[in-house]
Amino acid sequence: MTDWPQAFEAELLRLGVQPGRARRLADETAQQAAETAGVPAEIFGPAHLYARHLVAELSAPAALSPRTRYEPGPVMLSLTGVSKRYRRQTVFTGVDLTVRGGEVAAIVGANGCGKSTLLRICAGLTRPSGGTVKRTRRVGFVPQDGGTAGWLTAEEHFTLFGAAAGMVPGRARSTGVHLATRLAWRPGRQQRAQQMSGGTRQKLNLVLGELHAPDLLLLDEPYQGFDQGTYVDFWQQVFAWRDAGRAVVVVTHLLHDLQNVDHVLDLGER
Repeated sequence: MTDWPQAFEAELLRLGVQPGRARRLADETAQQAAETAGVPAEIFGPAHLYARHLVAELSAPAALSPRTRYEPGPVMLSLTGVSKRYRRQTVFTGVDLTVRGGEVAAIVGANGCGKSTLLRICAGLTRPSGGTVKRTRRVGFVPQDGGTAGWLTAEEHFTLFGAAAGMVPGRARSTGVHLATRLAWRPGRQQRAQQMSGGTRQKLNLVLGELHAPDLLLLDEPYQGFDQGTYVDFWQQVFAWRDAGRAVVVVTHLLHDLQNVDHVLDLGER
């Protein structure tokens, strides 16, 4: 267990990866293995082979699922020179990002580099210290945790969030149930959010984020608690959003997610 991350980092360095980036990739890979309670060698295979695979994957064009035709849509999100500071601490500075309709962008980086903060700035929930943010009016935001009320059922959430978007109760509930089925989830009519598993609450968050058909979806590690099947369903849903002309920005620490996106913003390199 202790030798694998070191061998992985050493091979990244040998392949020309900068030392700081190699260390971050090694730390993120070890974190991913720890979250699955697995041994890195069993999850990723030999360290030197996984390092070569990862370097090739990160340097290659994004391997998105097939689409019949792709033409960039209108700009849904634009960040120019965005920075965030708290008193004397600078979280990040000089962040630029443009995401158009029909595109998926990933925000990556080590823990504490400001990924969630930047996503909240994109959503208009946190004010940047500098720079400009332009976004489309219809935005859906899915937080990493929270976002639901423990004493409400799923259908009560649909009604409440739908009302905020101007949807009548019946339509909000039927839309929510329909969207839930795409994640292989049938909401229990009497089950309150506090009785749901972490993965099910995250499915509820995803449905609430999409309920009003936003043009821009901002997702903060939205698959926490998902099993492998639901994780695959989640990315298929991302592809469906993308193919429908929506823009998607997802915060992730899973390196293999990067093959599914059009743009990668690495805050750890700043």
